[in-house]
Amino acid sequence: MQHRTLGRTARTVSVIGLGTWQLGADWGQVSEADARAVLDASAASGVTFFDTADVYGDGRSESLIGGWLRDNPGAGVTVATKMGRRMEQLPENYALANFRAWTDRSRRNLGVETLDLVQLHCPPTPVYSSDEVFDALDLLVEEGVMANYGVSVETVDEALTAIARPHVASVQIILNAFRLKPLDRVLPAAEEAGVGIIARVPLASGLLSGRYTLETSFAADDHRNYNRHGAAFDQGETFSGVDYAEGVDAARSFAVLAADAGLAPATAALAWVAQLPGVSTVIPGARSVAQAEANAAAGSVPDLGAAFTASVRELYDRSFRDAIHARW
Repeated sequence: MQHRTLGRTARTVSVIGLGTWQLGADWGQVSEADARAVLDASAASGVTFFDTADVYGDGRSESLIGGWLRDNPGAGVTVATKMGRRMEQLPENYALANFRAWTDRSRRNLGVETLDLVQLHCPPTPVYSSDEVFDALDLLVEEGVMANYGVSVETVDEALTAIARPHVASVQIILNAFRLKPLDRVLPAAEEAGVGIIARVPLASGLLSGRYTLETSFAADDHRNYNRHGAAFDQGETFSGVDYAEGVDAARSFAVLAADAGLAPATAALAWVAQLPGVSTVIPGARSVAQAEANAAAGSVPDLGAAFTASVRELYDRSFRDAIHARW
């Protein structure tokens, strides 16, 4: 497993982390035993970065990780959580009193005094330009509530605004072979500023695994069913905002690129993102030990090279640029 410095946190983390949205049972049911097995397998495979949020399962994901931390003292895992999505999405709700309440709850769930990294969870766009918001976050760092803070964003413009803030340690953004816009400006800007990039949705909600067909069905409580058109939250979070049928077709083309490189589609997709200059860590989810181990293996794939990147860009330009490039 390769490791990188996570931006201004100065922490070293594995290039393949673990996203734990699914452990909150927001992608269909996951038992506590299965969730613990995923955490165990990830750590055993060299993963040292877990990403969660207070809203995942209304705290279930945080609490599961907190239990795992208690049972694995000294594991050396950095845990990033997020806050802000448990209230109405109004800029005025991103204020110090709420930050205190949210972080106190996350500290209880995770069983820690100081949170490693707290990210604003895709807040309304005006929040990124508010000095009061970032002054409040600075105060919580001074008080030891959190060691570092960052942001999770929906758009490139939000990312660039955050990167310009002097104490933002990391930016989490959707980045995968079907969402290339961050390569244009965000990755270079983050690298120059020393801000970490956490790449989320790296498999485009599973499309890039190559396992889905037009006949694939998803559970009623799986966002890949109920949020395809943005009914519950930003459409870009589900299948990266691409049309499902077009995504299935493009995934077949990506699978050919992966096979030419001697890799399974998901392994190639994760490795390619992890190898991009400026990316600190990539956070695929996993619902089984086999998935966790396969994801982690992508962190040791040799450099895929410029020709592979050129092919990914050509696929994106052909399949998705016109439909999504301007949106996020």
